Amino acid sequence: MTSERVLIAGGGIGGLALALTLHQIGVPCVVFESTSELRPLGVGINLQPNAVRELGDLGIGEDALNAVGVPAKEWALVGLNGRDIYSEPRGKSAGYHWHQYAVHRGKFHLLLARIVAERIGAENLRLGQKVTAYHQTADGRVVADITTADGQQLQETGRLLIGADGIHSSIRAQMHPDQPPIRWGGTLMWRGTAKGVPIRTGSSFVGLGTDRHRVVLYPISAPDENGLADINWIAEQTYDATHDWTKTGWFRPCELADFAHEFDGFVYDWLDLPKLLAGSDVAYENPMIDRDPIPTWVDGSVALMGDAAHPMYPTGSNGASQAIIDARVMGSLFLEHGVNAAALAAYDAKLCQPVGQLALRNRGAGPFGLLKMVDERCGGTFDNIDDVIPADERAQFMLAYQSAAGFARDALNGAPRTILAGARVAEQVADAADA
Repeated sequence: MTSERVLIAGGGIGGLALALTLHQIGVPCVVFESTSELRPLGVGINLQPNAVRELGDLGIGEDALNAVGVPAKEWALVGLNGRDIYSEPRGKSAGYHWHQYAVHRGKFHLLLARIVAERIGAENLRLGQKVTAYHQTADGRVVADITTADGQQLQETGRLLIGADGIHSSIRAQMHPDQPPIRWGGTLMWRGTAKGVPIRTGSSFVGLGTDRHRVVLYPISAPDENGLADINWIAEQTYDATHDWTKTGWFRPCELADFAHEFDGFVYDWLDLPKLLAGSDVAYENPMIDRDPIPTWVDGSVALMGDAAHPMYPTGSNGASQAIIDARVMGSLFLEHGVNAAALAAYDAKLCQPVGQLALRNRGAGPFGLLKMVDERCGGTFDNIDDVIPADERAQFMLAYQSAAGFARDALNGAPRTILAGARVAEQVADAADA
């Protein structure tokens, strides 16, 4: 029965991860994605070890991820004078059982979409269809209103509706009609990729500058025959409250001349940032935006996940990872409670409050808060970082963030699988269909 399917609004990383999870545990689903054509849009993102672990349990292992990115070996912060503030190994280099991956977001997205189409059927990944509203029925099901790319109005009935439709979520807007508007914290980001020689370990994530004026660099491909990799760069500048960020757009193509001069001083013996930027094929402008946490992600048989639930600043490099974790936790609770509103309530109780706090932590600069501490204590330049922030204080700061984000090494390595191999709730769905 089609009314027993789970309806997923949004075919981004979170929605596709949920579709794969539901298929794994035997729950039929259909994904509605407003975009009419999936293309490899975007630049680099990081997948933390907790998310890489879950992808492996979905059958998306290292070979697949190596085709769209590279394992990260180091995470480092560097002050304005080019001296290290903090560095630590990442992924397996740090003793995790899983890599951290730096991937091209668009290529990773297309990888997920291809696997979803193969497993649930291409007819159940419906492009050019946007869920605009929902209605709950007396028997506990949900009717979704859908607008197609050519303007048709459709309705689909399902067992549950999951809103994975991003920061501008229509489902969230209906669930919380009085929510505050999107919040801009004062920072604009310019993003792009350019060919360059990987620095430090050859697969290092490096944040350089201050919390108000910085650049982030990391490779998202293996080096070619000339030793050059695709280097993902993010240049960030914080402005005062009078700056009109609404004139910018999410991934709006822009000219290097619009911003590159702000970073002319980022030249060191190991990095010539102006030269790297000049070699970029394209640059995108993004305001760094999020939303205030909401008290619940659930309305009966409807739930939010990913950016629809918890849009967060990218300072922690864990937005995509958290969306994958949302999907897996939801799947585990379907196994425990059945495919019903009780499972969604348990999901809300488990994640809503702590992930909301994580989003606020990212708003406070996340792990980049160390740059702010250095700036406040010494103006961003120093001879010996231990005289500014002792090593123990730096390590404790980072451990606190990793713990809040769910990828502290020892806890993650020792944790049981979120979903055991072979676990299925197909019988529960079949029983409900026969009722």
